[in-house]
Amino acid sequence: MSNKKNIKNMIFVMFLLSCIKAKVLSFMSKCEQCIVRQFNSLKHLSKDELIRMSNCKTSKTIKKGEFLFNEGEHINGVFCIKDGVCKVSKMSENGRNQVVNLIKKGDLIGERSLISDEVSNLNAVALNDMEVCFIPKNEIIKDLEKNPNFSMDVLKNMANSLKNADDIIVNMAQKNVKQRLAETLLHLEAKFGVNEDGCIDIHLSREDIANIIGTATESAIRLLSEFKKKKYLVFKGKDIQLLDIDSLKNLSQGF
Repeated sequence: MSNKKNIKNMIFVMFLLSCIKAKVLSFMSKCEQCIVRQFNSLKHLSKDELIRMSNCKTSKTIKKGEFLFNEGEHINGVFCIKDGVCKVSKMSENGRNQVVNLIKKGDLIGERSLISDEVSNLNAVALNDMEVCFIPKNEIIKDLEKNPNFSMDVLKNMANSLKNADDIIVNMAQKNVKQRLAETLLHLEAKFGVNEDGCIDIHLSREDIANIIGTATESAIRLLSEFKKKKYLVFKGKDIQLLDIDSLKNLSQGF
């Protein structure tokens, strides 16, 4: 009898937990109550603007390896990343995939579609399972026209993206692959932080790292092994822990 009672209690607890989870998800699905918006331009919208936006947005799950959007596609809106990470890349004419940015939880992506009717020149692929909200262009435009603080923040983020693109161009032209790898590792730790094991808190394949620094996968693997021998870093499974930040900084600056 006691076993049956325990099973009933466990079922009841599981039912309560599922109800709580459903309530939390319902709560978080409303833009005006979503914590994520505090990390992007949406924080400048009023409660009424957020309620209107919440009624028109679409929430979806993007599985690892799936596209948020493809090169040549009309985005016609903005994605707000509620969870997960995606890589933004450009395929060159010779078939090499150059990763130009990593978009994480709290970021917006697709802002350029708000002021341009051109198709996207980039691909966005999920590095892990993602939760995103898509806000149509015609709804965001209303807020850009009426809310100057929101408009200015969107413009600032777009200007920052252009600055980052300039930095990538300069680094590709003036820094060697070893310097670019050191800089990339430091950037990844600064952007994503470290997990409980002290490793950079993002899972990137060796191919992804190669596509960020603009080299062949084999070269990236060889350089990572060289950095390990010099005790700049250590591998923990597929994760990377940086050990000698100062040496990596000096290397990235050409010292």
